[in-house]
Parts: sequence; structure tokens; C-alpha cells
Amino acid sequence: MNTKVWKVDKFVDNLENNPQIVDAATLLIDNEVVALPTETVYGLGGNAESDVAVAKIFAAKGRPGDNPLIIHIAEKDQINSFVEDIPENAALLMDSFWPGPLTIIFKKIDGVLSELATAGLTTVAVRMPDHPVAHALLKKCGIPIAAPSANSSGKPSPTTAQHVMEDLQGKIAGIIDGGPTGVGVESTVIDCTEPIPVILRPGGITLEQLEEVVGEIKVDPALTNSESKPKAPGMKYRHYAPNAPLFLINGSQKFLQKHVLEKQQEGFRVGVLTTVENTNEYQADVILACGKRAELETVASSLYSVLREFNQAKVDVIYSEIFPNDGVGQAIMNRLQKAAGNKVISED
Repeated sequence: MNTKVWKVDKFVDNLENNPQIVDAATLLIDNEVVALPTETVYGLGGNAESDVAVAKIFAAKGRPGDNPLIIHIAEKDQINSFVEDIPENAALLMDSFWPGPLTIIFKKIDGVLSELATAGLTTVAVRMPDHPVAHALLKKCGIPIAAPSANSSGKPSPTTAQHVMEDLQGKIAGIIDGGPTGVGVESTVIDCTEPIPVILRPGGITLEQLEEVVGEIKVDPALTNSESKPKAPGMKYRHYAPNAPLFLINGSQKFLQKHVLEKQQEGFRVGVLTTVENTNEYQADVILACGKRAELETVASSLYSVLREFNQAKVDVIYSEIFPNDGVGQAIMNRLQKAAGNKVISED
């Protein structure tokens, strides 16, 4: 398949009628799949009402069929056609964080969206992205768009169009290059079908921010239980993984360095994932700074790019520092634990 690539400046006026946006929207309406930039990561979009389009998303990614997709919309009132009702908590969160990196789970109306998109669940995950290119494309289409991350399933999510090309060129109809994304990790997913909302995936909106709006919030134990049926993307299977095995080091810099030296003595090429503050604390074959520890938002925005850099560096094993498990750190650690397949080495 010939994959079209459109470079679109997100700052130009009248984006909705940009010829490249119109071209991409036409492909989506024709049930083709197109990669598009959002404020979190690049998404792989397809008509959420079409089994044909959604099947193409799963095929291009190599994604398991029991892993539901997030439905993207341009306007809030679009959900009225496929959502049973909007609970009070959901309405408050929509008003506070839409458009933005928050996905909300609703009870769905049967027979509107593709059952493939919702993986046969009685619920549906919906978000309104805060990116000019994504918004223009969604508005031009006028249809709900199912869009998981635009990468091969299990690999680090794409934060540039180049990342998408590395994984999916020749497998999809088109890629809109809207420049690098901002947040860098996927949206927070929250289930509002229960009286007390439940976080199903940490992301760009923190637990603390959500609690300021609706009060008490629970965190779903399925985040750590691989046997449960996922109600949202990112809750099952190994995700975000680089080519080399990744281990999280819960211990001192000296403890991490000891593991590096042991692997080097065995003849392995070793990588270390750290932050700007600590790059001079290690000796390894490849040392990559993933943002600043003092500014965890920079770690989130750099994480997937750094994991892909390790692939290019052709390391045999990667050791990573761990991060505080609060604020955006909760999303960072969720992604790192998934990428490592929960392989943690503790000093104690």
C-alpha cells in the first residue's frame, strides 16, 4: 500500500478546509485509516461506525481484538448519538478537561458504533483531543473516529510522524505530520459509569487534578491484574516496549551501575535510562536522558522517543531509574512497568 504523507502546519488559519485535511478526511469517510497528531501521541484513526475501517486499524497495528479503542470527537454533542447518558461526574470532567488528554468511559447505545471498536463491551471510551490538526480533521469528517496509538502493537507509542512511518508505512492509507506531540503519554482514562469514578489508566491528567473537580476517585486494581478483561486501552498486554529487555531499578545509582558492569562483563551492550541531573553518574554503552527529574512533565514528553532511541542504538539490555508514583509520575511509572513487563530489580 502507498502511504500518503501530508505535512500540516497547525498554526495556519482555516485548517478545516486545508486541502490536505480535506484529503485525509475523505479517506477516513471512505473507511481507510489515517495517522493523525494529537496533544498526547499520534493516533491511528478510522471510522468508528465501520467494521471495515476498525478491522484495518487492528490489522495495521497487529492489535489483539479484546483491546477496546478510544473514540475521538470534535464536538461534545456528538456523543449523544452513541452514549446512553452523561452522569453528573462525567459532565463536570468534560467541562473541566475537554478538549484535552482525558478519556471518559460511558455506557454505550448499542448498534451505532462498530462492536470491534468497543471489543464487545457495554461501555465506550471517548475523548476530545486538544490539537488543532486533530480537531480540524475530526470536524471535517463529521463522524466519530476510533484511534489507538499509531504504532505496532506493544512498541513505544509515536510522538512524531517519523515514529509512525517507522512502524506503519505501507500498512495504512496516510499520515498527517503535524509536528511532535506535547504531553507525550496517552490520555488518562476514567470510568464514570460507577457512582465513584475509577481511573483505568493514568495519563496526562493527574489523579490530583481529577479529585479537585469531582472529589473521591478510585484506581482500578485491573491496572496490575493482567487476567482481567480490559475496559480501556493500556490495561492488558505488554505495551510501549523497546526491542531490548528493560529492567526497572528500585535502588541507588550505585546499585544500578553494578548491574550495568555485570552485563558488560558478560559481553552485552548496555543502556541506561536516566534524567538530565544524573547522566554523569553512570558508565554504560548508551546513556540517555529522559527529561528532568525535577520536572516530571519533561520525562513524560520524552519517554517514548527515548525508548525508540535505544532501538536505534542497538543495545542488548536497558536499565532504568524509577520515578515518584504521584502526579504525572503515576503515568510515567505505569508506562515503564508495562514496557518492562513488570521486571523490577530491588536493592532491598
